[in-house]
Amino acid sequence: MKNQHRNVPLLLLRTREALMGYFRPVLNKHQLTEQQWRIVRSLHESKELEPHELCQKCCILSPSMAGILKRMQELDLIVKVSSPTDKRRVLVKLAKGVDKKVEAVLADNRLAYNELAEKIGQKKLEELAEQLEMIIIKLS
Repeated sequence: MKNQHRNVPLLLLRTREALMGYFRPVLNKHQLTEQQWRIVRSLHESKELEPHELCQKCCILSPSMAGILKRMQELDLIVKVSSPTDKRRVLVKLAKGVDKKVEAVLADNRLAYNELAEKIGQKKLEELAEQLEMIIIKLS
């Protein structure tokens, strides 16, 4: 008899690892870690965010985020600024010139997505994304 309760979390982890095999070389080429890329991409899309917002958007725990942001600041990937409305709030945004790096990574990522689409099919890739988004909404 087939196990009725497959190990879905493990399947998702294995799927993530298989997918990241297409994207890690891109990140390595551009000298970014996976966490740094999630932060950079979020900031590229949102322009500026508070650290706690980055934690939520990027699925990175707060203690880890503090160290990652410190290293990213040292690498001139991000800058921290005071909020114009409340000087006690810190906002994080991309450092000048990092948008060009983001565009280069996104272009290389498109090639990786094209390769994935060839392997598993564009329709399946889109269905997978839709299903995952639906699951996130239902479980949140």
